[in-house]
Amino acid sequence: MPLRAVLFDLDGTLVDSLGDIATAMNHALVAHGLPPHPEAAYLRFVGEGVAMLAERATGGAIPELQRRVLATYHAYYDTHLFDRTVAYPGVADALLVLARDGLRLGVLSNKSDDFVKRLVARFLPGVPFAGVYGERPGIPRKPDPTAALALARELGVAPDACGFVGDTSVDMDTARAAGMYGVGVTWGFRTEAELHAHGARAVVSSADALLTALRTAAP
Repeated sequence: MPLRAVLFDLDGTLVDSLGDIATAMNHALVAHGLPPHPEAAYLRFVGEGVAMLAERATGGAIPELQRRVLATYHAYYDTHLFDRTVAYPGVADALLVLARDGLRLGVLSNKSDDFVKRLVARFLPGVPFAGVYGERPGIPRKPDPTAALALARELGVAPDACGFVGDTSVDMDTARAAGMYGVGVTWGFRTEAELHAHGARAVVSSADALLTALRTAAP
């Protein structure tokens, strides 16, 4: 049975946002007397929500300091969301082809919900996503499958007819936990080895290869 819907992670999958995330968090760290990190360090810091980003970036500082850093980060990132972020080459076109094929599309990220919606609207304005969600109060973050399963229901598709595309172990773990077809992309924030180790059914390195993998998936 071919896939009928595909859910996508955002950061590292649809958009390259690492530079803006790193700049915003380094601004917050310096503002609170903490050392900044090289941009490459954020490849390992991101992926499990903004609270974990703050914990990792502050080196596990006391919770109150983490909260202050996080507030400064949010305020800065809110006004610098689009400074360096771009959509990955070919991704928008691939999504439009999938939509023309009749697949329903959604976005599910651990990034703050407001930021997710703004980034998708800015960088993928012509893609007919049926649902776009980030981190929301009361809903567990990925890799807990709750949000992925809820979005599949919203799209009217059974989990085993749904693909899940992402660039990290968190995404592949989410796909497995939700009973979805996990496809890893290598242009994002983590390695091909990590994606395979966490159960990716396919791993691709270009938008064309992603399109082929999803069109030929056999869950």
